Amino acid sequence: MNSSTPSTAPEPRWTRHLVPLLLAWLLAAAWGSVAQTHWNLQALADLGVDLPATVRARTTWQDLVGFAPVYAGILAAGWLPALTLAALLARRWPAWRNGLLAAAAGAGMVAAVRTVDAVAPMPVFIDATRHLPGLLAMATGAVLAGLLYARLTARN
Repeated sequence: MNSSTPSTAPEPRWTRHLVPLLLAWLLAAAWGSVAQTHWNLQALADLGVDLPATVRARTTWQDLVGFAPVYAGILAAGWLPALTLAALLARRWPAWRNGLLAAAAGAGMVAAVRTVDAVAPMPVFIDATRHLPGLLAMATGAVLAGLLYARLTARN
């Protein structure tokens, strides 16, 4: 080794995954927050409530600030076991890695939301997830985030 060459230890594997995971997590939390906001606003509009664009924008922002952090915690609880299992399975079947991580992110989100619903005092914690279309709208963000994570951490 040349003494003028700085010695750098290899970066631990988990640190290469931390930033992509955080980016994916933020995407899923923001997507889910916006999806549930507009799901609820549309329900109000269907009842005849006038919702100008400024009200929709302000409500979306308020939910990004107030609801998205709560939803991010729910996501984390579902993602931890789901993405861990998907990563282990991807070692066995590397060709399926992107699909496994994307599916795990969506399934983890659904499992976490349904778990919260089971223990929450109200019938559902997130009204948009009461029925399948709203649940799928929010899960789509988690799936896309899982795919983003898979792509950002793919070995080239």
